[in-house]
Amino acid sequence: MKLVIFDCDGTLVDSQHMIVAAMNAAFASLARPAPMREATLSIVGLSLHEAFVRLTRADDSDIPQLIEAYKNAFHDLRADASHTEPLYDGARDVIEALARDREVMLGIATGKSQRGVRLVLGHHGIFEHFATIQTADDAPSKPHPAMIEQAMAAVGATPEATVMIGDTTFDIDMAHAAGVTAIGVAWGYHPVGALEGAGAHVVLGRFAELPAALGQIWYPGGQGGKPRA
Repeated sequence: MKLVIFDCDGTLVDSQHMIVAAMNAAFASLARPAPMREATLSIVGLSLHEAFVRLTRADDSDIPQLIEAYKNAFHDLRADASHTEPLYDGARDVIEALARDREVMLGIATGKSQRGVRLVLGHHGIFEHFATIQTADDAPSKPHPAMIEQAMAAVGATPEATVMIGDTTFDIDMAHAAGVTAIGVAWGYHPVGALEGAGAHVVLGRFAELPAALGQIWYPGGQGGKPRA
């Protein structure tokens, strides 16, 4: 059994406009200056608590209020039809093709809440393709390996048969901590050089490149085998 785990924001869906808008609203609610857009995107994928710790650069007493304001703002934005979280080009086709492969199980490991990720996957009609969904509700923040470890345990996959796909160094670091192969994507929120520097096995330029990359990892030289280090 092979397990392919996807990050959500910046990997499957482009949530940057909603994330930035919600973050700005959260800081505005406490009359605090909002972070620069680049700073906000740099923490996508972390749990909200860890994200706000990094953005405020301190064990800030305002963090619980900022988290609540962010959640409320994101909820309001999701109800506004002018704000969307579109799938990246090619994502649906690749996910549906992998889901048809009886040797492959799909999973999610994300800093979103269970409610948030289920809403966005359901909106795009792909929720049913994922056998395991691990979130910030269920485990410590990335890059702690718990989300991947729990996903593997849920479907009975081994580290050698598991691949983590994400757009941030947090995803790559989490994969290494869990002993699984890490694939980066170039269309997300961290630079390609950072993903390569963190030790991504490969960085994809397009979603359509994923099946071939998985084949090279799992079946190098056209033969069955373990993922290459």
